[in-house]
Amino acid sequence: MIKKTVLIALIFCGTFLNAQSTDPLLVKDTLAQQKWVDTLLNNMTIDEKIGQLFMVAAYSNKDANHERFISGLIEKYHIGALIFFQDIPLKQAELTNKYQSQSKIPLLIGIDGEWGLNMRLKDTYRFPWNMTLGAVKDNSLITAFGVQVGKHCNRLGIHMNFAPVVDVNTNPDNPIIGNRSFGENHINVADKSTAFTLGLQSKHVLASAKHFPGHGDTATDSHHTLPAVDFTKQRLDSVELYPYRKNFAAGLGSVMVAHLSVPELESNESLPSSLSKKIVTGLLKEEMGFKGLIITDALNMKASANFDSPQEINLAAIIAGNDLLDVPLNIPETVTRFKRALETGELTEERLDESVRKILKTKYWAGLHNYKPIDTTNLIEDLNSVENELIHRKLVENSVTLLKNESLVFPIQNLDKKRIAYVKLGDSDNKPFVEMLQNYTNIDVVSASNLFELITKLKRYNLVIIGYHKSNTNPWKSFKFKDTELVWLQEIARTNTVILDVFASPYSLLQLKSFENINGLLLSYQNSKLSQEISAQMIFGALETRGKLPVAIKNIFSEGHGLMSSSLKRLSYSIPEEVGLNSSKLNKIDSIANAVIKEKMAPGLQVLVARKGKVVYNKSFGHHTDKIKTVVKNSDVYDIASITKILASLPLIMELEEQNVLQLESTLGSLLPKLKGTNKDTLTVKEVLSHYGRLKAWIPFYVNTLDSITKKPSAEYYRDKWSNKFPIEVAKDLYLTRSYKDSIFDRIAMAEQREKPGYKYSDLSFFLFKEFIENYYKKNLDELTQERFYKNIGANNTGYLPLHKFPKNKIVPTEKDEYYRNQLVQGYVHDMGAAMQGGIGGHAGLFSNANDVAKLMQLYLQKGFYGGRRYFKSETIDKFNHRYYPEDEVRKGVGFDKPQINEDEKATCGCVSDASFGHSGFTGTFTWADPETEIVYVFLSNRVYPTMDNKGLVRNNVRTEIQQLIQDAIMQ
Repeated sequence: MIKKTVLIALIFCGTFLNAQSTDPLLVKDTLAQQKWVDTLLNNMTIDEKIGQLFMVAAYSNKDANHERFISGLIEKYHIGALIFFQDIPLKQAELTNKYQSQSKIPLLIGIDGEWGLNMRLKDTYRFPWNMTLGAVKDNSLITAFGVQVGKHCNRLGIHMNFAPVVDVNTNPDNPIIGNRSFGENHINVADKSTAFTLGLQSKHVLASAKHFPGHGDTATDSHHTLPAVDFTKQRLDSVELYPYRKNFAAGLGSVMVAHLSVPELESNESLPSSLSKKIVTGLLKEEMGFKGLIITDALNMKASANFDSPQEINLAAIIAGNDLLDVPLNIPETVTRFKRALETGELTEERLDESVRKILKTKYWAGLHNYKPIDTTNLIEDLNSVENELIHRKLVENSVTLLKNESLVFPIQNLDKKRIAYVKLGDSDNKPFVEMLQNYTNIDVVSASNLFELITKLKRYNLVIIGYHKSNTNPWKSFKFKDTELVWLQEIARTNTVILDVFASPYSLLQLKSFENINGLLLSYQNSKLSQEISAQMIFGALETRGKLPVAIKNIFSEGHGLMSSSLKRLSYSIPEEVGLNSSKLNKIDSIANAVIKEKMAPGLQVLVARKGKVVYNKSFGHHTDKIKTVVKNSDVYDIASITKILASLPLIMELEEQNVLQLESTLGSLLPKLKGTNKDTLTVKEVLSHYGRLKAWIPFYVNTLDSITKKPSAEYYRDKWSNKFPIEVAKDLYLTRSYKDSIFDRIAMAEQREKPGYKYSDLSFFLFKEFIENYYKKNLDELTQERFYKNIGANNTGYLPLHKFPKNKIVPTEKDEYYRNQLVQGYVHDMGAAMQGGIGGHAGLFSNANDVAKLMQLYLQKGFYGGRRYFKSETIDKFNHRYYPEDEVRKGVGFDKPQINEDEKATCGCVSDASFGHSGFTGTFTWADPETEIVYVFLSNRVYPTMDNKGLVRNNVRTEIQQLIQDAIMQ
């Protein structure tokens, strides 16, 4: 017995060392605070003092009767505080102003905002639950979260937030805490809750740690019954009470006392801890030395309400040492009971004054001595600023936890070798996850009515991503797998390589009997849109995993476990402010895009902006044609015309240059013997790709194949059906003779050179390089680009001959051709020369969407590295992205377009760096990358619809005007 007493003494000696050294409710100007408090206290009646003890539940979604009820309590019983519950912030602000105007002493306004105001209020921002935050290693992010919640409280006239939850959730079956806890490690809980407290209170919003002395190891809900916490003092002190001491040392202002049965601290097991003097005064105030405000948990909860009548419970709570009564019942009867207690000596005025003084100090600390009504102007906008998502993104990015990575299945590499299926488990939304996965490569969503059918369907895939999606509505929703889902999961994992991504509580994993066949295991904690999107990006290595498991999963994954994954430098997806761009300015692009459609400069378009490797704007506008039937989607593909040069031919040329198959000084005659002795013989690669080689701008090859009378395709050259003699598909039901292929090369070879030296844009060199490349590799450009670049980069929406790859309704038409093919050109290349090469040209023929174009431009911006693979040496990119003839006013690099040298040129907005590069296309396309600002910009349209005479897009410099907007959006 003596040993036990000594042990307890030693424990609480340690507690004393961590007691609050200063009163957390004091402000710098203590004399002014004391004067304000004393003046009010000395002039208060007994009724007014008693009224200060009540924090009454107020609602913004109830009727006028409720408002009159609250007003009556304020005017008749002088209540000192309100805790607001549902519904909307604007109404709450209006009611707060009304109630404050009715109160002689400003009201202390509280709220339950554990994950932000959205815990109680619609139209406000929702941050992650504590269990998610428990996985975050960087506690400064938790402080930033606390700061942001503090800002929201300030904006809505809230002075006290009943957070953080500091319960150490050591019981996986806890029905009420669970996801509301930072985890099972008392040190992590202490660190996270302290970080939140510091952030919140830095905005002079009082934090209230709960649920004292610790609700984490209970299996019942105190809303319905009295939970038991049956542990020794040693255990309580080392686990449950540890986070409180850490918070006290950090200046925590308030503690909420729970309704618990704690036999080791209170011998009366039926007495809730909130009503126990031994616990509230003896332990919290005296032994632990807490000097701040003490508030009960809600007194309408069954755990306390079942103990006695409301007025007796309220009195017992104050006598126990609480200062503020949360959601007290029967206030009129309570006031009467308190007065009688003062008369009989059960309650002394000295004890009453002690709590009232603390409440008044709290009000001064919160700024209520200078009370100002809430300005409701732009309230909703202020509560939903972009700053919220910036913080939320960081929290999620730092929480997602990689638990298992067998055979380095995570992140996914070598996309050219992957056939990937996605299977959904769970009963909640999965759309953001699937859509983000599909930004990276082809992902087939596979489902079936029975397991056998599903396993059969999955045989054709060599990787299966399983998403387990449970409700994100609130942290109490069930997170458990159904029995059938567990069977399906294990069988899929047994027969396939699997990455399982769990968008639910980590405790859901306790149901799995084995993790043996699960190759990759990712824990995303919640099924929010942001969690789904960020998790998908991590699966493809666009973002790294950093999270640490806040609770243990059996004896397989220990608390604190979490694997770090590497970045593969793929594009990720975010919001403008994360990369230093202003959303409002960037959104002005919408107006220009809508004007393009309204003025019929093009029926539709796609615009993408990325910076620092993050896509922050990717929108589609309008329709495929003026028929206004098919809306343009981000996944639709456009004929990108001359952008083909830098996304198809140029990467193959750069690759050959690195292999010393050709050099920039190589002559065309040395590469193509048929050019020997022609006027093209001595032209160098560098000259012609810089558009300095005096080549003609273009040759209208098709004109000579038209009937001289009808001006329609001549029967000498064309047929309406395929045959061995007429195999070149130019358009629907139009096939060109095989013999004409050589005619194109011969005409270029024999064409006269321009007499004037200097810059002249020409397509012809890319006809010649197509010939060289395809001869060298013995494959056509379509096969080569797919095999060597597009498939592995995940540019699955990019390629020649789109009708062979995509549904027709995914391909945006270009022109109503009335001069050559005499049809709507859809799925066939617009450029006539490329069409006469069967749709595969070195200068044109490529179809793509903005997202894929951005991937390839990002590869260039990253000096040849993308998706975990190096495609080019850094110096190769520099060599080709260089002007070799600026003295002759040639702005071009080798293949790449560059910013204008002369002011009368309109290659760019004139606002990008000299290191920038890109290309434009005749069909109304444009892409540009700037190494200095790290911006990639893509603009795709079919401005040649209905005909190529539609030049409004060009005349109005739309593409470069948008480029200027992007530049203007950079925040200094």
